[in-house]
Amino acid sequence: MKSDSAKSGIERAPHRSLFKAMGYTDEELRRPLVGVVNSANDIIPGHVELERIVSAVKAGVRMAGGTPIAFGTIGICDGIAMNHVGMKYSLASRELIADSIEVMAIAHAFDAMVMVTNCDKIVPGMLMAAARLNLPAIIVSGGPMLAGIHEGQKIDLVTVFEAVGAVRLGKMSEEELTVIENTACPTCGSCAGMFTANSMNCLTEAIGMGLPGNGTIPAVMAARTRLAKEAGQNIMMLLKKKITPKKIMTDNAFANAMAVDMALGCSTNTVLHLMAVAREAGIRLDLDAFNRVSEKTPNLCKLSPAGKHHLEDLDLAGGVSAVMNELSRKGLIHADCLTVTGKSVKENIGNARIRDKSVIRPIERPYLKKGGLAVLFGNLAPSGCVVKQSAVVKGMLRHEGPARVFNSEEEATTAIMGGKIRKGDIVVIRYEGPRGGPGMREMLVPTSAIAGMGLDADVALITDGRFSGGTRGAAMGHVSPEAMAGGPIAVVEEGDTIAIDIPKQRITLKLPGKEIETRLSKWRPPKPKIAKGYLARYARVVSSGGEGAVVK
Repeated sequence: MKSDSAKSGIERAPHRSLFKAMGYTDEELRRPLVGVVNSANDIIPGHVELERIVSAVKAGVRMAGGTPIAFGTIGICDGIAMNHVGMKYSLASRELIADSIEVMAIAHAFDAMVMVTNCDKIVPGMLMAAARLNLPAIIVSGGPMLAGIHEGQKIDLVTVFEAVGAVRLGKMSEEELTVIENTACPTCGSCAGMFTANSMNCLTEAIGMGLPGNGTIPAVMAARTRLAKEAGQNIMMLLKKKITPKKIMTDNAFANAMAVDMALGCSTNTVLHLMAVAREAGIRLDLDAFNRVSEKTPNLCKLSPAGKHHLEDLDLAGGVSAVMNELSRKGLIHADCLTVTGKSVKENIGNARIRDKSVIRPIERPYLKKGGLAVLFGNLAPSGCVVKQSAVVKGMLRHEGPARVFNSEEEATTAIMGGKIRKGDIVVIRYEGPRGGPGMREMLVPTSAIAGMGLDADVALITDGRFSGGTRGAAMGHVSPEAMAGGPIAVVEEGDTIAIDIPKQRITLKLPGKEIETRLSKWRPPKPKIAKGYLARYARVVSSGGEGAVVK
């Protein structure tokens, strides 16, 4: 056991003495030491009750003969960090989470890891750490919250963001906004739609690093506690069989994750995160891979914000296992991949069935013949940009219009809320990329304002920043190279014509090549928005969104 280096032999008597200072017995020290990463805190709805999940994991580890040892890591609530300087720290926290787990696991010689998580950057940060450490590991989610109910309709956090735009336009009273505010998020858990947190929890299950049900069982259900206990028990089996993350996270496992991504219509952020996790696992994954998978994988679900269904509906309809089983009927899933159950994907999903065909459509009757995401290329985004095509209204799949250019999210939001954006416009928000932001902020406030003001069928938004999984409409993010790196988006001028063709995966700044070159030759980078502290260091070493915004 790896932990023997910290607890066994005469020379480790001082080490054992320190364990005994904490109350550990000789029997506990003879057992494998299992690190339990605890991201519980009092600031994220998806993490506020993770102590219950951690306790269940620890019980499962003990039942199976291990000694669980919990330690904490940070987490940011993207919703609370949204639309102010705090959002600059969200994506950058992913690297800190992965690094902190690496530090704790190696410094204390853990034999295996159970990582308890739930929300946006914490899930991929833990997957990155699991791949990097390559110790037997299982990821356990705290589960999604239930949807709220307003006037007989299900609502969620995005409803609140969009209601703000409706109030600004005079379509809704502030009193009704307050009612929605009080009912949209009725329980603990990750926000109820197919936003980034739930997207990544579902893909964790699809890639084989979470138990069946990990992505969809609601946070408030007893089944979620049972799942956590099973994870604690299973980690001891993985340790005994020497099944490590790199045996699970293979090329084919990432292909499975991308296929499920397309079928579910997940957040555009999954592109960033899957690329970052793949890099840690030693797997080469590029933007073209997402288009290749999207071309052959139908979109089977319309979950909020693309449709009316929520994670609780997906769970009742059969969950990720039912989606994978349906995809496997057309050979779109690599069924022989190993998972943290110790079994293959085929064994895990063999009995899964669609229980509600209005939530998970049969593969012969998909919502779209192509997947939920698309990567566009062109002279405005030579290294690509990402759009959630399943959440774009049909009339905006192809669009051409004048650029309305802003150098920050705040500038754009002020213009949108002030009624200065008109039908046909293409809002361009730059200097919000990994380096330029720094931190690649999410643009949920401006996209929600556009939707709430009834402009999502007429206005597109393009940014070198990124979007929340709650964003809907013709929103192209991750434009690479970003403006701060001298990408063409840096020299777009007010009124320039931009053409978007999502079906053909093209995005074009309609200017002669020489004109773009002339503008770029005169361009000089602006001063960094943040010049000291963690984000200043992050900005110096982070890659573009087209490479997953990873620290090199």
